[in-house]
Amino acid sequence: MSLVAGIDIGTSGVKVALYDPAEREVASHGLPLVVQRPRPGWAEQAPDAWWDGVAGCLDALRAREPTALARVAAIGLSGQMLGTVFLDAQDRPVAPAALWNDLRATAECATLA
Repeated sequence: MSLVAGIDIGTSGVKVALYDPAEREVASHGLPLVVQRPRPGWAEQAPDAWWDGVAGCLDALRAREPTALARVAAIGLSGQMLGTVFLDAQDRPVAPAALWNDLRATAECATLA
């Protein structure tokens, strides 16, 4: 029987869950993410932390549930909305990602509204 892997990259953590065709959770693993706040009102994360979190969850599932992970036939992905990631010519992040709850553009938003 095939399984589906659901990957959720949220502001506070990454979770990978495996589901059977009846939508029952077979296994899951989550890891926390850190929101950096270098100044008041700022909210940032290192985009590499998202990838590292997904890889860490998959590694943990492979160690704990290797047979289940081998049955994954599809992947569903959800992630943070409204984050900004700037990339260089090699598609690598050039700075931390500004998150949805970053307040740096509050004045500009008020002007637009």
